[in-house]
Amino acid sequence: MECILYRIVKFILYPFYVIIFHPVAIGRENIPKEGNVILAGNHSGQLDAAQMVYGSKRVVHMLAKKELFSNFLSNWFFRSMGGIPVNRKIHDSNAKNAALEILEEGKVLGIFPEGTVNKTFGTPDEVDLLPFKFGAVSFASKTGAPIVPFAICGKYKMFSGRKYIIYGKPYKVGDDLEKENQILMEKVRKLKIKGDKLYEIEKCRKR
Repeated sequence: MECILYRIVKFILYPFYVIIFHPVAIGRENIPKEGNVILAGNHSGQLDAAQMVYGSKRVVHMLAKKELFSNFLSNWFFRSMGGIPVNRKIHDSNAKNAALEILEEGKVLGIFPEGTVNKTFGTPDEVDLLPFKFGAVSFASKTGAPIVPFAICGKYKMFSGRKYIIYGKPYKVGDDLEKENQILMEKVRKLKIKGDKLYEIEKCRKR
């Protein structure tokens, strides 16, 4: 069985995650039940990986910063959970090859194209999305894997918040990566607008 620890952790811990953060997954039926696929969306907070795992019934192999794999225990844990370490300071060919291998094996790859958590919210320089890196569209172009765009919205507020993950329809990319990257950003932006509206409606109901 693929990533046994992943399945065990999800089975044991996710009931607590649901109780604490009240997550909602919309459009999870858009994730193909088999075959390779790339999940690509915005990075709103440190728990986004958990939200991505919650939203998908399939095992998601995620690209993650190499700092999370810094010692023996954390390295074992995150690799056992299907994580792929990425050195964000260089063009990491090892991470690239590992991601391509995952897709060639017909599995699910999760990517946050922004590359880091968007920390501009609440600042004078606030933007809805940071510029996307080309990894998602490049992997899709090389492997023929469809991309399922997603947006994570809401706040990770214990017991009183609500966090949404909304998946769009899967689609294939062309060869013009510059164009395809902009298309992906626009798809994620539209999903985020939808999710932000749902979050605001939920807030109004609680008042």
